[in-house]
Amino acid sequence: MDLKDKIHKKTAKIGVIGLGYVGLPLSLEFASKNFKTTGFDIDQSKIDFLLKGKSYIKHIKESKIKEAVSSKTFTATTNFVKISNQDVIIICVPTPLDEHREPDMTFVVNTAQTVAKYMKRGQLITLESTTYPGTTEEILLPLFEHANSSGKKGYKVGNDFYLAFSPEREDPNNANYSTSTIPKVIGGVTRKCLELAVALYDQIIVKTVPVTSPRTAEATKLLENIYRSVNIALVNELKMVFDRMDIDVWEVIEAASTKPFGFTAFYPGPGLGGHCIPIDPFYLTWKAREFEVNTKFIELAGEINTHQPYYVVERSMSVLNRFKRTLNGSKVLILGASYKKDIDDLRESPTLKLLEIFKEKGAKVSYSDPYVKKLFKTRKYHYDMKSVKITDKSIKEYDLVVLSTDHTDFDYKLIASNAKVIIDTRNAFEKRGIKARNIFKA
Repeated sequence: MDLKDKIHKKTAKIGVIGLGYVGLPLSLEFASKNFKTTGFDIDQSKIDFLLKGKSYIKHIKESKIKEAVSSKTFTATTNFVKISNQDVIIICVPTPLDEHREPDMTFVVNTAQTVAKYMKRGQLITLESTTYPGTTEEILLPLFEHANSSGKKGYKVGNDFYLAFSPEREDPNNANYSTSTIPKVIGGVTRKCLELAVALYDQIIVKTVPVTSPRTAEATKLLENIYRSVNIALVNELKMVFDRMDIDVWEVIEAASTKPFGFTAFYPGPGLGGHCIPIDPFYLTWKAREFEVNTKFIELAGEINTHQPYYVVERSMSVLNRFKRTLNGSKVLILGASYKKDIDDLRESPTLKLLEIFKEKGAKVSYSDPYVKKLFKTRKYHYDMKSVKITDKSIKEYDLVVLSTDHTDFDYKLIASNAKVIIDTRNAFEKRGIKARNIFKA
């Protein structure tokens, strides 16, 4: 039976490498459609959680994991030798930036080398990690074409194995869209590669969008996030300009949104968070230099967005001065640690940068987040802090409260009634009809 028949009959074995915010929901989606699915990860603690039917990601329900494990459609392992038992391998590993804001392809390369070591003839391999145009064909393809578990050289893409790129489009905790309901862009190295990849994702995704090449698919994901980055940078810049003019940018956006054509609302904030928008644009600026092209527009947007945590701190200093206080020595409480509301995802959260800057300015900083009980070590930051419980008494202890992430669970009325000074970076208080002389926007 060929691979396409196996896919249609749901007898194809699916292996997903990387069980984070992308790989885990994707694995569970295949398992829910009765595909035998194996999740691979180097973190043994994740494997232990999953095999016990537990979730380490807040918005992924444990009931879904328990059902998949108990029905034996899903299992998880750190044993990458089992790659050779799979018919399909899907790579969902991180693609961060290094300290020079250039692509760090370590996870992709290491994973691809492992796959090359254990891959077998006839497998379909897809990459979902967001990256620069050319990654699939320039990094993965040479590794796989020279791989052969029997020791012989000469695997040929389109004949001996199949390779495609299909960018993830996850939006954690989005009630309107899930893995299965978001259309999926797919680019195959050959026509046969594309045909098999489309057949695969058609089993779990509401709509597949085939494109002419992996490069096109890789560029599509970058465009999606650059579009958001540039427009967010625009409103962040307008926020700073309008503040000088004593104009409320949130009111301006609300008024502009009444135009039924030619305008899409984007909103300012304390900085960009999540894995995609703060990082993806720089993948293209780096790759563009290879072609002697300067991406000035994208880089300017990145500079503006990167500056936002500094602007919030500068605004905080200015507001405290009105109350005859200095930031140096003040007690500051930051509300929200995750990068967006109602999730536990810390990736690239602007709060982490805010904590650093406030500390550098001499403030005594704490944070409160109902979803992040403790800050753990990340690639950039080594915090050892626990979330502060919000009460009317605890709020009164702080000279300044900064709303960074507008979690629904926060008691905004209690906070507004007891805080001395509030900096609201999300317009969260006014959205709830709370206005007070001690609340300032940033």
